[in-house]
Amino acid sequence: MTSPPDPVREKVELEVADGTRMMAYAVRPEGPGPHAGMIVLQEAFGVNSHIRNVADRLAQAGFAAVAPELFHRTASGFEGSYKDFPSVLPHARAVTPSTAEADLRATFDWLRSRPEVKADEIYSVGFCMGGKVSFLANALLPLRAAVSFYGGGIAPDLLDRAQALGAPMLLFWGGLDKHITPEHRKAVTDALDTQQKTYVNVVFSDADHGFFCDERASYQPRAARQAWSLMLEFLRSW
Repeated sequence: MTSPPDPVREKVELEVADGTRMMAYAVRPEGPGPHAGMIVLQEAFGVNSHIRNVADRLAQAGFAAVAPELFHRTASGFEGSYKDFPSVLPHARAVTPSTAEADLRATFDWLRSRPEVKADEIYSVGFCMGGKVSFLANALLPLRAAVSFYGGGIAPDLLDRAQALGAPMLLFWGGLDKHITPEHRKAVTDALDTQQKTYVNVVFSDADHGFFCDERASYQPRAARQAWSLMLEFLRSW
């Protein structure tokens, strides 16, 4: 049996409305498509091997994926160590709702302009810091659906954006996560309920923050496998 062809990978430079330029990792299935588009939003550790691997896996699943470097204003090409969180903090703190909005719009516009991408079928997925940005993307962009893995800071920072969510939302959390408390999770779902938004809320009770990342000590293979399968089913339902 022949193995599937390797996806097409490239580094691209995107123009952002604030005058900055942002590098991004883009990967798509071989062939003209058109394919569904996917914005992949980084953890606080940059567009590293984990995020590139997620984008590669999405390409193997049929998506044209692009992972923008949200730290491009402070450290283009940055890849932090999972054992040195203090070194990533200055860059993470520099990502504000306004800078993230500009970066999201630039990424979305680039994806939508590509001939191999279905302009009306674009999604987002994010992890940790990127999970929060994926929530923001759903409030800003005409997405088909959005996914957030352990999005720290959605509560309390973005609860007022819940009313603007335009697409179904899938939320993954780790029940052992000390960074995102049960109260935070409840505040997010309460806000979505109040605004009568469509969402799926999944808590893996025996998983910690970062459970999806196989480069972290908190990696939980069973939860990661189940989350991946559920995410693909969710995305293909809309």
